[in-house]
Amino acid sequence: MRTVPATQRRAPALDIAVVGGGMVGAAAALALSRAGFSTALLEARAPSPWQPEEDVDLRVVGLAPSSIKLLNGLDVWTSIRDARACPYARMHVWDAENGAAIDFDAADEGRDQLGYIVENNLVQWKLWQALDAAGVQRLCPATVKDFETRADRVVLELADGESVAVRLLIAADGGGSPLRERAGIKTHGRDYTQRAVVAHVTSERPHAHTCWQRFLPDGPLALLPLADGRSSIVWSLPEDEARRMLALDDAAFIKEVGIASDFCLGRITATTPRAAFPLKLQLAENYQAERFVLLGDAAHVVHPLAGQGVNLGLRDVAELRDTLAGARDAGRDFASSQVLRRYARRRRSADTLDAYGFDALARIYAWQSAPWVAARGLGIRVVDRLLPLKRRLATHASGL
Repeated sequence: MRTVPATQRRAPALDIAVVGGGMVGAAAALALSRAGFSTALLEARAPSPWQPEEDVDLRVVGLAPSSIKLLNGLDVWTSIRDARACPYARMHVWDAENGAAIDFDAADEGRDQLGYIVENNLVQWKLWQALDAAGVQRLCPATVKDFETRADRVVLELADGESVAVRLLIAADGGGSPLRERAGIKTHGRDYTQRAVVAHVTSERPHAHTCWQRFLPDGPLALLPLADGRSSIVWSLPEDEARRMLALDDAAFIKEVGIASDFCLGRITATTPRAAFPLKLQLAENYQAERFVLLGDAAHVVHPLAGQGVNLGLRDVAELRDTLAGARDAGRDFASSQVLRRYARRRRSADTLDAYGFDALARIYAWQSAPWVAARGLGIRVVDRLLPLKRRLATHASGL
């Protein structure tokens, strides 16, 4: 990235360019266009159409109430929910080493659901379908080769030789964000040296619209309810063990899952093919630069044990939309450093608290000495009995 003085004052062609068309980037483009900003979405490859006759995508997300509120406001939630989404009303979390458990129930919060389990590609596809009607300019395929920041705009140089001028550049281009690197924003965190093994499994007993999570010595195993009655598993394992799980035949794998889950849903009777992805903690040291801002995984990557990664990204979207619109409506330059710093301070503070909270849980459950295991069990039992604390935890997870 180069920053040069403006040699000529002229209005950029667009208010905002969002680079990255995943769930968070597409939601940002849609939300900002609906808020009255002229917006372009740049993506190297369009998503594959979601087809109801195809099997459930291996990558699923647990959408919290805050995410559902955003998607509903963008007029896409009803079509997502009606296509193939599974509500969950309860969560049961327990420790394999001491048996201590904690339960969350939507009824205790006066709600019907705690959230919904939805396929990643379904959410992305429904957002993409809504872009044209909202006036978003889709540039796809498009790859940003470089960008130049001037006093009143950012000029994006595309790989095909074209250029785009905007007042604000938003990077939603993933954890390895090339734009973040070009902006000179560093990251810190740690590699968990683990992989999350994912698959969909069939069980003897119904999932009862409950998320089940068992903390094992090697890492947590989650069973998430799917709309077709199966459960999606997310099993965090050391890399060698993850590779072993991927190499097992189906019969051996479902036996391992049954034992690891303590047969909470009875025997596991079938599985889909498996996949795995690496786990890490990564936080950008700053969420903004001159006329430049980070969203989603480009800003933060967290451990999946709480299932909050996408929800944090969608909260970024809501915060950024409200911050930019508020500044514009007050007659200020919405892309000024002062405005962007306000967004960055708020979201980075919240994301850091959550990211290191998830990291602390991962560390605590990795402790295996007898005194720590006993203390951990006592702590879980105390929290489960302290209803005001449980409600605060549930409210925080909801994002509302």
